[in-house]
Amino acid sequence: MSTPKKFSVSRRLLSFVNALRGIRDMVKTQHNAWIHAAAMVCVFALGVAFRISNWEWCFLVLCFMAVWSAEAFNTALELLCELVSPEFHPLVGRAKDVAAGAVLIAAIGSAIVGAILLMPHVLAMM
Repeated sequence: MSTPKKFSVSRRLLSFVNALRGIRDMVKTQHNAWIHAAAMVCVFALGVAFRISNWEWCFLVLCFMAVWSAEAFNTALELLCELVSPEFHPLVGRAKDVAAGAVLIAAIGSAIVGAILLMPHVLAMM
């Protein structure tokens, strides 16, 4: 068992740089991340336009976080699968499908929360 390294501000800063690079790579390479980004921008704009409450913002931010986190884990798993099994393997395919399903669950749940929060504002305009 290795001994943990001592705390270092420079190593903490480097970990943030690495994490930001990972997010950038995900956004640049994953087409579904582009869809998530477009949806998030639209929902954010509606939230601003409707002047939603702080509580409503909290729920939307949690939804944004759930979808982006699921997409990040899915992307990481796909990259590891490609490394471990460059040739098709049915179990790798199933693992990737399950991870993609997690993203879909987060996206559908977030869409439902968004509709619940934003529909009253939309209907009030009619």
